[in-house]
Amino acid sequence: MANNLVILESPGKIGAVKSYLGSNYKVIASVGHVRDLPKSTLGIDIDNSFEPHYINIRGKGDLIKELRKEAKNADKIFFATDPDREGEAISWHLAAIIGDDAKKAKRVTFNEITKGAVKEAIKHPRSIDMNLVNSQQARRILDRIVGYQISPFLWKTVKSGLSAGRVQSVATKIIVEREDEIRSFIPAEYWNIIAELKHENKCVVAHYYGKNDKKIKIENKEQADKILFDIDGKEFVVSDLKKGVKRRAPQPPFITSTLQQEASRKLNFQSQRTMKIAQELYEGVNLGSELGGVHGLITYMRTDSLRVSVEAQSSAREYISEKYGDEYLPEKARVYKSKSNAQDAHEAIRPSKVAFEPSRIKKYLTTDQYKIYKLIWDRFLASQMSSAVIDTVVADFENNGHIFRSSGYTVRFLGYTAIYTESNDTNSNSDDEQFSFEKNNTLPVLNKGEQFTANSIDAIQRFTEPPLRYDEASLIKFLEEKGIGRPSTYTPIITVILARGYVVRDGKSLKPTQLGEVITKIMNEHFPDILNYKFTAVMENNLDTIENGKVSLESVLSDFYKGFKKELDKATENLKSENVDIPAEETDIVCELCGSKMVVKNGRFGKFAACPNYPKCKNTKTLDKNGNVAENTTVEKADFLCEICGADMVLRKGKFGDFYACSNYPKCKNTKTIEAKVGLSCPKCGADIVKKQTKSKKQFYSCSKYPQCDFSTWDTPTDRKCPKCADMILEKKNKMQHYFYCNNKKCDYKEEIENGKN
Repeated sequence: MANNLVILESPGKIGAVKSYLGSNYKVIASVGHVRDLPKSTLGIDIDNSFEPHYINIRGKGDLIKELRKEAKNADKIFFATDPDREGEAISWHLAAIIGDDAKKAKRVTFNEITKGAVKEAIKHPRSIDMNLVNSQQARRILDRIVGYQISPFLWKTVKSGLSAGRVQSVATKIIVEREDEIRSFIPAEYWNIIAELKHENKCVVAHYYGKNDKKIKIENKEQADKILFDIDGKEFVVSDLKKGVKRRAPQPPFITSTLQQEASRKLNFQSQRTMKIAQELYEGVNLGSELGGVHGLITYMRTDSLRVSVEAQSSAREYISEKYGDEYLPEKARVYKSKSNAQDAHEAIRPSKVAFEPSRIKKYLTTDQYKIYKLIWDRFLASQMSSAVIDTVVADFENNGHIFRSSGYTVRFLGYTAIYTESNDTNSNSDDEQFSFEKNNTLPVLNKGEQFTANSIDAIQRFTEPPLRYDEASLIKFLEEKGIGRPSTYTPIITVILARGYVVRDGKSLKPTQLGEVITKIMNEHFPDILNYKFTAVMENNLDTIENGKVSLESVLSDFYKGFKKELDKATENLKSENVDIPAEETDIVCELCGSKMVVKNGRFGKFAACPNYPKCKNTKTLDKNGNVAENTTVEKADFLCEICGADMVLRKGKFGDFYACSNYPKCKNTKTIEAKVGLSCPKCGADIVKKQTKSKKQFYSCSKYPQCDFSTWDTPTDRKCPKCADMILEKKNKMQHYFYCNNKKCDYKEEIENGKN
């Protein structure tokens, strides 16, 4: 029997692939990359055709030994890493570490983890595609050169520990520029005039449009008052009626960016969460014995192609015809055109099997998996359905030359919206007409020449609003439109700029920090090409041309480095004149001890608010992930003063619990342990029993009047009374023993506890 070895990238796929291939295939995983550039040095020989120096990743020694051992024992080896540039590069690195045994290795790829796709891939192995590998290497080398050669410049000009990324710096710039737009925005006044009109039993709400068929924007109160004066007391006459029919075609199936955007809008999922769940659905979920065990439920989720296989189209059309009827089925299968720079190696994101309806497999999925799967399934089915048909009507009401307009619609045919309606871009100020397919927005039957009177007319002052900050969905959309990054990089880009502290979340929005703004300013001044949108997009296209075999890795890197080296040398020459201070980020939180506005600081446990008058005032407050004061961080004064210096004692949080400390710290270091009442009375004097702790943080109980009353115990007081002497029962509990006993030392009552029972 042949001994075949299949090496996957992710351990999550092992179960499904193994079940499809049978006992003569051993399936193991590389768990991502096994080799990479060293962290301590550049790792690129720039003078020698940009030759990279790869080393085995630390911590993967045992895995590499296992891979080599299994490869030596195998008759055939199949590298089945992910079907993209990164996966191709991992296969190439795997071939390098197994050495001579790579001669019996072949590359296989599958766009979906289903039995048919996996078996078909094994039947048609190929060699490793070095164009794909070189495209990945070029990206890695570019990012390494930019990161390792610009970062030292930032250390010297700003502060140590900073880093710059080729695409991450551009993303930060996008967010900074939007913040600049918001700051510089000057609101412009405008007015809306809304008339509620009636005629017999008909009622219509109309908005001011203009005069003599010309649209007019009302810019001030004087204009509004003039219009109100012109129309006051006069009739509104139906002057024009326009009826039409609109057809709404469905959106194409998801690609990576649109899935991330829609999951953000509809489910409020961050892109990282969306991709994690999509990865789980792709790798396989156990659907139980009745549905055949483990199945990969969706196709590969890192794609920018809208292509769909003929088989998938056919199964979708068959389902639509059976479930909804032929009127919901267009004459021909819908084909969507991908963008010119799309990687067409994969299909769009779709369910691997239409028969696995979301409701049918819901019990086998987590809540998040179900939500993402349903989104993908619904969108794909809808993409192959008929258009929705909407009847529209626009009515103009004329009054003394002024036109008021009202519009309505009814949904004649639901079409694809019977399954799915796309969400609106909530981060856009678009005025595009929106339709609700759940309900109609109808106007009463109107006739030309009908006269209406005004039930009410309201003039409302408004002001234009600044552009909204980017959220993850709109940032990914912008990156995609500008050709910056690729499906596999959108989530890492956002993750990195957040982790580096260049950007923070403000609710769903992304807001630049002062550090991010300073870094962007410096990068703009010294490395304008790196931050240029068009330049970055051209570099992405160059990586595509390497993949297509049209240019070499060396020529792309060489062309880039010539311009980059000039910018780097010039920046280094001007280094001595640079001295950048990062201003403290001021908050709206007022220090209650001295009245100053607190500033944001970075600490060992994350960000916190601190008084700017440190060390005179050492007040701090914990901040939550949104930058707001966390609960229970307001300074709480004790009802007693420091017995050493007379200053206020304030509540503090420590490693071993809350305590009171002198507000005059560090001049006075007096502290007091908080005495927490336990709701029991002292068996000796009847005062409250309190919980305390020693200087070594060990807890004990005592009378609140201690030392006047000497009751104290290491064990836990209870509300039980001794059946022999009626004194208090105490509970002793540790790893070695557990029993109840009487507080009266002269009483021998003891109640052993064994395995939770008396």
